[in-house]
Amino acid sequence: MSNIEKVVPSKEHIYLDGPRPRMFELRFAFKVFTEFIKGFRKLHFAGPCITVFGSARFDENNEYYIATREFGKRIADIGFTTMSGGGPGIMEAANRGAFENGGKSVGCNIRLPFEQKPNPYVHTSITFEHFFVRKTIMIKYSYAFIIMPGGFGTMDEFFETLTLVQTKTIKNFPVVLFGKEFYADLWQGIQAMSKAGTISPEDLKLVLFTDDIDEAITHIQKYVADNYRIQKKRWWWFE
Repeated sequence: MSNIEKVVPSKEHIYLDGPRPRMFELRFAFKVFTEFIKGFRKLHFAGPCITVFGSARFDENNEYYIATREFGKRIADIGFTTMSGGGPGIMEAANRGAFENGGKSVGCNIRLPFEQKPNPYVHTSITFEHFFVRKTIMIKYSYAFIIMPGGFGTMDEFFETLTLVQTKTIKNFPVVLFGKEFYADLWQGIQAMSKAGTISPEDLKLVLFTDDIDEAITHIQKYVADNYRIQKKRWWWFE
């Protein structure tokens, strides 16, 4: 009988294996702290961002890639930095739209076993080891969120962002769910939560569900106009 060799992935999340030696836990905590500081320093001058979440699996001919590229252009037009997960697909489209329109483009990439590479349309790129650090950084620097069609990762980002807004952990930043056909069942499920009483009917107003890029950008601009004033070009401060 042949020997069976355990395949060890290039990125082992052994910190999720339960209690570890105290020095291991201390080193892990320090590593996470260092990763946060790296993110803070890298993005301190990125400017106010609008984050676009979505699938890494769409190519440039896909209708949602095309729409996202337009979003990137429009975000640049209104003076914001476009932030994405820094990879291919929807992430690339958002960065590309901003990059090609003279806007600022930021990518927060993640190191994965299958080596997700940063797309070529970012001015500032940072690669994270841990999803939770990456997600916190992307939320920290954003004033609005556009959720394009995607998979498990996109849903994780959508619902965590929505939960933070719902619980007033972050301000009531605009959340746009784009793709009425793609997200029809999801939206129906969210409405069912409201009917069942697991969320408030008012919580439905936390999300703009649309297929219209103009409507989405207008929604974001109205929030900004109502809550912020321009101090310097590309920087916004609370009134």
